[in-house]
Amino acid sequence: MNVPRVFLSVIAGCSAALIAYAAAFVRGDLGGVMTYLHARAALRHLREGGAGPAAIQAAREHLQAVGTQVADPALAARLIPVALLVAVVVGALVWRLFDRQSSRPALSAQERMVERFARRNGGRFTLGDLSERSPLTGEQARTVTARMADLGRLTRDGETYRLS
Repeated sequence: MNVPRVFLSVIAGCSAALIAYAAAFVRGDLGGVMTYLHARAALRHLREGGAGPAAIQAAREHLQAVGTQVADPALAARLIPVALLVAVVVGALVWRLFDRQSSRPALSAQERMVERFARRNGGRFTLGDLSERSPLTGEQARTVTARMADLGRLTRDGETYRLS
């Protein structure tokens, strides 16, 4: 089990669930959220500015009215299963992305390994040398050399390959 893969899948799923819940809580009304934040900042400025109790109470009532208008906790509670479904889908997508990335190394990286190996050995090498003295397995070495030969980047001279 790959710990980073599990960790990122769980984090992505939880984040998606939280975002979906928050969007349901405010019914997708970001303008209402901004209005609430402005009213809250105005209340804080009144408190810090030393305004009278009547002005602070009026601002508090306005803030509560805006909050009641914007938020819908009952809707958000009913949509928790949807938020959890979104979490599972996002987590599965991240898990699958890691599966694709980890199942095969980049082919260009293998080709670069072969090119560097060939340059270190004077431009010539055998398949046995490549599989013994590089991180590539025998099967990977055969596959990448065959592909590079098909592309014209390597030339085969009997058992020896050389850079083209």
